[in-house]
Amino acid sequence: MLSFESDYTEGAHPEILRRLTETNLEQLSGYGTDRYTASAKEKIAAACGLPLATKESHAGAQIVFLTGGTQTNQLVIDTMLHPYEGVLSAQTGHVSVHEAGAIEYTGHKVLPLPAHDGKMHAAELDAYITDFYADGNHEHMVFPGLAYISHPTEYGTLYTKAELTDLSNICHKHKIPLFLDGARLGYGLESRQTDLRLQDIARLCDVFYIGGTKVGALCGEAVVFTRANQPAHFDNLIKKHGALLAKGRLLGIQFDTLFTDNLYFKISRNAIDRAEELKAVFTDKGYKFYLDSPTNQQFVILENKKMAALQSKVAFSFWEKYDESHTVVRFATSWATTPQSIAELAELL
Repeated sequence: MLSFESDYTEGAHPEILRRLTETNLEQLSGYGTDRYTASAKEKIAAACGLPLATKESHAGAQIVFLTGGTQTNQLVIDTMLHPYEGVLSAQTGHVSVHEAGAIEYTGHKVLPLPAHDGKMHAAELDAYITDFYADGNHEHMVFPGLAYISHPTEYGTLYTKAELTDLSNICHKHKIPLFLDGARLGYGLESRQTDLRLQDIARLCDVFYIGGTKVGALCGEAVVFTRANQPAHFDNLIKKHGALLAKGRLLGIQFDTLFTDNLYFKISRNAIDRAEELKAVFTDKGYKFYLDSPTNQQFVILENKKMAALQSKVAFSFWEKYDESHTVVRFATSWATTPQSIAELAELL
């Protein structure tokens, strides 16, 4: 059976498995204090165009490795907010829809803004915060404390450099941090239609993460606090959330491998190349797209009977109801998708 269900259905890139195997019997210190984790941090900081922050300096990147996206979103948002604050998100944002109320579970409300093909508009963010403080009853309300976006968005769309700059400026104007969820960041950076580079994201965001789970790793996300602004005693807070991995080497070795010889970017490009082929297949056969996605997630409108027939031979994801007789479904390519699987899908269609 063919599968385009998601970008984390495969295991890990063979080079990661090789490195994990060859280092398996090394005795390394725990909780991310090993030399491979240190090396990974240095490589990621260099890729971001930032120095690594030290105990003596108050500038540069602070990098932490966590195991999964929901865990990362919850931990970053919870630790960066005051108890009386909530997080601003596009209504379709991952923290708003597909994380089972993980943010609310920590006592922080998700404050939804209109979504435009998955994106938040800077003007609407500005208006929300301005209107909040203009309300004479705002002390009885949830304060807007952080802006959350994802890149790519839930709909595979991308922020432009101008859009991200505008969001960053609004956040700085209102003195709240801008947090970018990069679970699929590699696919956004390697899109043929992007004008954003990793260094731009590091410059414009207060905190973001580089997704590994969906981009070639067994698991893992690399959180980058860009202005030495990591919450105090962060390891303690990670442990309090049950998220401090004793065998931190597992994450360090994977990211050290991904950021050696541009592997992260090379394998991300494969997903984009295969997605372009997949788009051509659907277009040639007369299928319609819900929107134009420039990344590895493609949203196709299927007639319900056709969808049911196709599901017996191909795995893909339900996304949303389109009308009474049609459904929007998602086909996702990954770092491991082969040209052969695209050809097989074309033949099947």
